[in-house]
Amino acid sequence: MCGIAGSWWRDSDVSVTVARRIVTQMAESLRHRGPDAAGIWIDPAVGLALGHRRLAVLDPSPAGVQPMTSDSGRYVIVYNGEIYNHFVLRRRLEVERRAPSWRGSSDTETLLACIEAWGVESTLSCVFGMFAFGLWDSSERTLLLARDPMGEKPLCYARVGRTVLFASELQALRQHPEFDQEIDRGAVALLLKDNCIPAPYTVHAHARKLLPGTFLRIRFDDETLDQPTTYWSLKAVAEAGQSAPFDIDETDATSTFEMLFANVVRSQMISDVPLGAFLSGGIDSSAVVAMMQSMSTRPVRTYTIGFREPAFDEARHAESVARHLGTDHHTLYVTDTDALDVASNLGRTFDEPFGGVSQIPTILVSRLARSEVTVALTGDGGDELFGGYDRYVKIHIWKRQREFVRRRAGPGGHPARSEQEVSDEWHSSAADDFFLTRVRKWPNAHAIVRGATNTAAFLDRPPEWPALTSPELRMMSVDAMTYLPDNVLVKVDRSAMSVSLETRAPFLDRRIVEHVWRLPLSMKIRRGVGKHIVRSVLSRHVPTNLIDRPKQGFGVPIDDWLRGGLRSWAEDLLTERRLVADGIFEAAIVRRLWHMHLSGRRQLGNRLWPVIMFQAWRDYQ
Repeated sequence: MCGIAGSWWRDSDVSVTVARRIVTQMAESLRHRGPDAAGIWIDPAVGLALGHRRLAVLDPSPAGVQPMTSDSGRYVIVYNGEIYNHFVLRRRLEVERRAPSWRGSSDTETLLACIEAWGVESTLSCVFGMFAFGLWDSSERTLLLARDPMGEKPLCYARVGRTVLFASELQALRQHPEFDQEIDRGAVALLLKDNCIPAPYTVHAHARKLLPGTFLRIRFDDETLDQPTTYWSLKAVAEAGQSAPFDIDETDATSTFEMLFANVVRSQMISDVPLGAFLSGGIDSSAVVAMMQSMSTRPVRTYTIGFREPAFDEARHAESVARHLGTDHHTLYVTDTDALDVASNLGRTFDEPFGGVSQIPTILVSRLARSEVTVALTGDGGDELFGGYDRYVKIHIWKRQREFVRRRAGPGGHPARSEQEVSDEWHSSAADDFFLTRVRKWPNAHAIVRGATNTAAFLDRPPEWPALTSPELRMMSVDAMTYLPDNVLVKVDRSAMSVSLETRAPFLDRRIVEHVWRLPLSMKIRRGVGKHIVRSVLSRHVPTNLIDRPKQGFGVPIDDWLRGGLRSWAEDLLTERRLVADGIFEAAIVRRLWHMHLSGRRQLGNRLWPVIMFQAWRDYQ
């Protein structure tokens, strides 16, 4: 894993000395993503400078250093990620007699060779992995930015006049003297609604995130930036799966999925540095670890975070799974003192405000793993692909309730007075409304953020959502397009990379994603329980009694922490004087909610956390 950065002064009036200094500063701000080596490449004739920070995982020799130039000299790349099928691609190039004289065994060299042989779009259609890269084409005088299909690796960019900047994280853009750091208040409102700032928006009004599965081609003579081009679409995959589902019985479906899953996990275990896995004891991480251990000749190193509060603790479940599988297991129990140590640095760890409270244990488990390994596999993506969140199950109840109300409707179609009592959320006029009531955290966010524009995220545009007839599958697809890349994967990437740990998510391999969307809903959710096919595979490796329990999630006791060990720290961030001086939030509203929470009258920790995180982030700007 690595950090990448670049600046293209398209007016070509920047000196080599200035270009080197600026891009070196940009790359240096990403040292945590790549502590092993640094590199700069400059073409003064066109005013382009590329920077790289390297975390050496595959081919740690000098043959893998970046920026890397292709064999012909036409292309130069700065790349962050892993291509899991790169040895297969090398063999294909060799069979076609289009392979260069290999300098080493890095996937970066493979990626460049494929682009030189087949072009960018053909290469992107056949690579399986996670990545973000900037590619200079000296022949066409174009700079191309690309991001992986599921959005595992980040990439942001900005245009200032004719200068184009890009980087793995926003903090690198902020090192550039031309970058405008104006706050996007509409994006801050989205932070309150969604606990994150969804792509393509960023906390800065003049910067954007590249969407998953897209690339942006920037030409020397373009006065503006074109819209990104989509090369892979989860929406298209989901809709195609509905149109052409697998006609397969359960036994064959389970065996086929297990074989595919095993092949993907095997490909993601390739590493020239120590490797382990996160293990929560839940279905997803247990399935990944079980598959890893079945293919390993030595105990897999596994890592878990535990809490003293029983309602949040999964450590005992993880330890039971680890004992059965025979892994080399490690557990760290978290206190509010540990939480304060992490929380006080979150504004520096995350390149923009992030409101998911599980960032704290994610950082701690990353630190624990990094003490022994450089790469860790995770179970991320299992919930969105296989129906793991309770909202997918509750939609069943919602549908049954709607049918009940319809049958009991009185004259004129109005519900009869005798209908049973139900909560407001069951009265949603459509499944989309029901979904939004479950995922939106602070619906009146524009009343809290002063001067916020009504910025519309993808969640605000249901007509653009995948056209799926099943409300469960529609919800899952939208989560996979929004919550997964904008929240879950941001949290994991920034947390792990803050300690120079590479994470890999087998469930997000494009081969698995495309396969799973052709499975019927019954292979995902059955009798009110999600992840049916993953459970079926896992039961072949782990006794059912060790994993058959209600989903717990990666929650933290944030309400108690904010009244305890984090109270003084949070209070300093939420003083009325500071809120008024900053002018971002309506101070009276925030202070009222804060006092309500401290009094114990309401549990508002999750609602207040994104406000606190914005304030903490501002401290480091």
